[in-house]
Amino acid sequence: MNQPQRYIAHFDLDSFFVSVEVLNDASLKGKPVLVGGSRERGVVAACSYEARKFGVHSAMPMKKAFQLCPQAILVRGTRGEYSRYSRWVTEIIAAKAPLFEKASVDEFYIDLTGMDKFFNAYQWTIDLRKQIIDETQLPISFGLATNKLIAKIATDEAKPNGYLFVQPGMEKEFLAPLPVNKIPGVGEHSFKVLQSMNIHLIGDILKHSEKELEERLGKFGIELLNKAQGISFSTVHAYHEAKSISTENTFEENKTDMEFLMSELVRMTEKIAYELRKEEKLCGCISIKIRYPDFETTSKQTTIHYTFRDDELIVKAMELFHQLYRNGKPIRLLGVRLSELTNHAIQGSLFDDGEKKNNLYKAIDSVKDQFGKYALRKARTINKTKKQG
Repeated sequence: MNQPQRYIAHFDLDSFFVSVEVLNDASLKGKPVLVGGSRERGVVAACSYEARKFGVHSAMPMKKAFQLCPQAILVRGTRGEYSRYSRWVTEIIAAKAPLFEKASVDEFYIDLTGMDKFFNAYQWTIDLRKQIIDETQLPISFGLATNKLIAKIATDEAKPNGYLFVQPGMEKEFLAPLPVNKIPGVGEHSFKVLQSMNIHLIGDILKHSEKELEERLGKFGIELLNKAQGISFSTVHAYHEAKSISTENTFEENKTDMEFLMSELVRMTEKIAYELRKEEKLCGCISIKIRYPDFETTSKQTTIHYTFRDDELIVKAMELFHQLYRNGKPIRLLGVRLSELTNHAIQGSLFDDGEKKNNLYKAIDSVKDQFGKYALRKARTINKTKKQG
């Protein structure tokens, strides 16, 4: 029995952060816009196509970006708005797509395999793109192909605000004339090695043997040879809105001590934020659960900008607790849950002191990995432990 032809669509919101800022301030349209942290020490989280013409790109130090494009307009960014628009696009796709993966806040894969029996996959994808643009006013590009690799590269070629269908069987021809660093995974080091081998275009890779590529690039050389032929077996992982990370604690004795309860809330939020980072996820929703001695159980949640940071999550957890808690009533159980999880992306972490703060979290998590997740704790939770002892 013949396997159905695979069709994978890759959607990417063009210059997502900049596009949202332009929707909120029309005067920015057509201008070189940078979104990110401070001018002196920040990093570019996103930039408009007008800024890219000067050589500016995301993850570049802001200082260098202004050297390349002195007339650029810096926008600090409104992360809550980005989360709102990301959810909006997710809801549109979820209502239409048979199977989709949310790869980041602005990037989606849709598996349309087998659906060509019922509709034209290309026209369906065009129609979905039009619906997203009509409803949100955001520019979005897509690539349609037989696998995730080709679909993603096709999207990059279709930008800005366009689309491209690589027909089945045309993968090699599509890839051959493209620069070799268009292949995901070709970093600075491997790019230099490939250039030294006189490999400049993806098609040039096919002129070399598997053995030669492996000798120069290790296992990645073999992977590269497959990718140059358009071979990829990566699957679309279904997006489940319900997926979450949570923790809760049923106390041996009912608790009313607010200092203890706040310390416990901090400890639990820290714990699941650490688990969130280990899974390389961001969360877009936090909820608090309280159970009283009579087993009455209440919960409250709020959507937040996508984050993995303890300090941001703890503030929200405390706000929710105080909105939910019935003053003076003993608590039997306390719980914290993080949901609306999406893959970690550079966009989620490059604002304000983002880079410095994220490096701090990496250092803290490294200590926790080595010595246990409770090796480092907030002072509030340590003081609580001392008082109990």
